Amino acid sequence: MQQIILGGDSLWLGRGAVKELGTLQAKRAFIVTGGSSMKRYGFLEQAEVALRSTGCEVYLHEGVPANPDTEAVLAGVRAMREFQPDLVLAMGGGSPIDAAKVMTLFYEYPELTFAAAREGRLPQKRQRTRLVVAPSTSGTGSEVTWAAVVTFREDEIKIGLKSNAFIPDIAILDPELTLTMPAAVAAETGMDAVTHAVESYLNKKRNPFSDCLAKEAVAGLLRHLGASCGGDEEAREEVHYLQCMAGLAFHNTGLGLSHGIAHAIGGRYGLGHGLINAIALPYVLRYNRRDDWAKGREQELAKAAQVPDLAEALLKLRRAVAIPHSFADVLSLREWQDGLESVTAKALLGSTQVNPAEIDAEEMKNLLNMIYDGRLDDVALI
Repeated sequence: MQQIILGGDSLWLGRGAVKELGTLQAKRAFIVTGGSSMKRYGFLEQAEVALRSTGCEVYLHEGVPANPDTEAVLAGVRAMREFQPDLVLAMGGGSPIDAAKVMTLFYEYPELTFAAAREGRLPQKRQRTRLVVAPSTSGTGSEVTWAAVVTFREDEIKIGLKSNAFIPDIAILDPELTLTMPAAVAAETGMDAVTHAVESYLNKKRNPFSDCLAKEAVAGLLRHLGASCGGDEEAREEVHYLQCMAGLAFHNTGLGLSHGIAHAIGGRYGLGHGLINAIALPYVLRYNRRDDWAKGREQELAKAAQVPDLAEALLKLRRAVAIPHSFADVLSLREWQDGLESVTAKALLGSTQVNPAEIDAEEMKNLLNMIYDGRLDDVALI
């Protein structure tokens, strides 16, 4: 295992890194996970054995759903308050990791409410509970960011809550956990990572450090993602590290229009976050070319990735990993029309507000309809 120190936090890299959990000397560990893959392939057992080897008590909180909502988070908080852990370990995809981040903060601060969280009134430090995460998918970057995405079902929207207290103390990048991913999951989460890196580089809050991380992530993901989705273990390991680099990049800059769209559509229809970003990103790049600075930055990324045109390279990659071309491939026309007004309004919030090219409601609706119809070449006409 290799350890990298980032300020007061650290990354554990390498195959079998999960087995090093016993070095943490915790007394009561609360493990948060989603579906059954971590148990089925023995990774939960590895974690439990390592933790119990030092006399640590372990509680397993399973079944966190995809796109966790406020009720799923509060269910975990209630279990935490009963068990009283001093360490929280999240294992799995972005959903259990994000849920664990919020659970842990609500556990430490019983007076917290989601109303306060939506208004940005969150504590910025955990006082007594260490947070450790071990992602099994390669895309969200949640293991190194201050964001946690929660679905507010009553409003049909996903919101990225933010607090420094959400940054894990330790992120375990054990590529063995990713080998269980089906090709479709590897493709969607990988394209989410591409979107993180691209939107970080095109964000006007960029800095020299985020630039280096984002450039390397884009170039590497374009090079390795196809092979990773095909089952190449070395490529999958590379993608796992590259997606973390993309997470570090956007953590320090913010994102953009593609994520604004993804949170609105994900909240309305429950589609996978990576899938939505994968569909939307080439259209967003075309739209952002109206901003000269963003256009120049996109060209820099293309040069770094050694491709003539970044949007065209993304389209080629999407086809190679079987990502649909439009929202019409995943939503019926009636579903789309029924939700369009709501999605348009919500897509203007959040990450869209820091997009390099401004967009108003009419332009957003036109763009969304073009993404639904697959009319990529028409985006320049908006």
